Amino acid sequence: MSEALTIRHDQTGHQFETHVDGHRAYLTYMDLGKQTLDIYRTFVPDALRGRGIAAALTERALAYAEQMGYTVIPSCSYVERYMERQQRHSNQA
Repeated sequence: MSEALTIRHDQTGHQFETHVDGHRAYLTYMDLGKQTLDIYRTFVPDALRGRGIAAALTERALAYAEQMGYTVIPSCSYVERYMERQQRHSNQA
């Protein structure tokens, strides 16, 4: 993705969000306690799809989880696939 995104972390609302061209995209999670986050939804409006926005939101959420020492449960199928791809890439390196 060529554009720089401003991704805001709303800790109270348990989500990461960005606004692009008047549309809102977001990733939501639950803090299950015991240093565990359940990322259960990503949403990118049709008008913004294919621009890497879901990947950017996921990357930011996973970086936050790692920084804070959280284990991630990827209930969202997109996040699960993203994590699997990252795992394959790191195993090949």
